[in-house]
Amino acid sequence: MKVRFSRREALIGAGVAGLALGLPPLGRAETRMHRIPSSGEALPPVGLGTSRVFNSVSGETQRQALADVLEALFAGGTLVDTSPMYGNSEAHLGELLPLAAGHEAMFCATKVWTEGRAAGAKQMQESMDRMGLETIDLMQVHNLLDWKAHLRTMLDMQAAGQIRYLGITTSRAVQFDEFEAVMRAANWDFVQLNYSLGEREAEERLLPLAQELGMAVMVNRPFVRGGLFQAASGKELPEVAAELGCESPAQLFLKWILGHPAVTCVIPATSKAKHMVDNLGAALGPLPDAEQRQRIAAWI
Repeated sequence: MKVRFSRREALIGAGVAGLALGLPPLGRAETRMHRIPSSGEALPPVGLGTSRVFNSVSGETQRQALADVLEALFAGGTLVDTSPMYGNSEAHLGELLPLAAGHEAMFCATKVWTEGRAAGAKQMQESMDRMGLETIDLMQVHNLLDWKAHLRTMLDMQAAGQIRYLGITTSRAVQFDEFEAVMRAANWDFVQLNYSLGEREAEERLLPLAQELGMAVMVNRPFVRGGLFQAASGKELPEVAAELGCESPAQLFLKWILGHPAVTCVIPATSKAKHMVDNLGAALGPLPDAEQRQRIAAWI
């Protein structure tokens, strides 16, 4: 049976009923966990990106809406990804986290995005201060900027217990050749890159290399900034959606990404709690095998 489900209207029935009552929409006990290769630590595979959505907070209505997004996340996940590059996102996270039940379980990923070792050390400390954290779970060099200088500082902070995991990021396929070289140059715990049904270049070399080197993969731009929803507009979900328990295009797009054996987690950004609940649905039930992923790709 085919199901028609729009992004704006898609909600997980029981979850949204709970959300409307102020109850947790999902439970981590039901969430399928993935493992960080370098440590074996379990991590919920669907998190929250803050680019473009946590930078500007104007008024109490928007403030509460973003706090609701965080609370929805923490009912079924833990991972929040941010960066000094995202304007005031870190500061707003620091302000809003205490308002969200379950925030103590947050797995915080942020980035260093500057040149020079002294400037990098200062920026990383400022990130911790803005968010009110004594330890950052994952510190990443944003777009590889001055990565050699920052790696030395990150290793020192890791030894001091201020950072748990180290990583690098990109969101542009044009940087993939350089990214591959940097992956080989150090023992990174995580790599973050763009990968989706609309941007598949990482399949060629970076995802297989991450598997070979035992690096966790965090995926950004999973919806190509809404482009995939435009491509799916007006279409009925394919038969494979029911096989995988997907009730919306978002869940199908995210499960397609998570079905790649190299991928550890994905970080769609949203400013709406109902979309956060919907995204978390991709962490429930089975993931697609190779044949099912081909059928999903053919649908788009």
